[in-house]
Amino acid sequence: MKILILILVVLAILAALTGTIMSNVEQPKYTVIRSENNIELREYAPMLIAEVEVSGKRKEAINQGFKMLADYIFGNNVSKTKIEMTAPVTSELNEKLAMTAPVMQQGQGDKWKVRFVMPAGYSIDTLPKPNSSSVNLISIPAKHFVAIRFSGLAGEDNIQHHTEELKAYISEQNLKTIGSPVLAFYNPPWTLPILRRNEVMIEVP
Repeated sequence: MKILILILVVLAILAALTGTIMSNVEQPKYTVIRSENNIELREYAPMLIAEVEVSGKRKEAINQGFKMLADYIFGNNVSKTKIEMTAPVTSELNEKLAMTAPVMQQGQGDKWKVRFVMPAGYSIDTLPKPNSSSVNLISIPAKHFVAIRFSGLAGEDNIQHHTEELKAYISEQNLKTIGSPVLAFYNPPWTLPILRRNEVMIEVP
């Protein structure tokens, strides 16, 4: 019994470390303009995204979109070039295209736009051309976002709680907003909840 417990502890530690290592990939560049506890005002640099549109509930849609975009960056393109993965995975809750980041998800009804941010160093002209007509390459300009960071599982209750906290901060600061909240997830699914980095972001002028 003690050996079994020890094995489980070792596996949990390995899973945590692997999650941390796997999360140590290229991330969108931004400058923190102001911070207060777990909330930051950030200026994001311009970036390129690959985007697909899928239908279904949010979790199912982002899984489907992730597979389609992963297929593109793993070599299903005209030059058969493999493109490095980035982080976080992001999903947008409403209809306006807003944020940048490796994987983004924007929804209207049961239709979602899922996006990967491309690694720095590429231009719109040097990115490999997708073989699939479902994958679109788009240039996103510099943007400002207010973001709140939290750990734990990205369940609806946890997301809603932090979204409301972020909106309350925005209201207190008399900030104007552009578009709808964006969800960002930085870790692979096997990362322990306490070690996960999740964010809700809202664009501001």
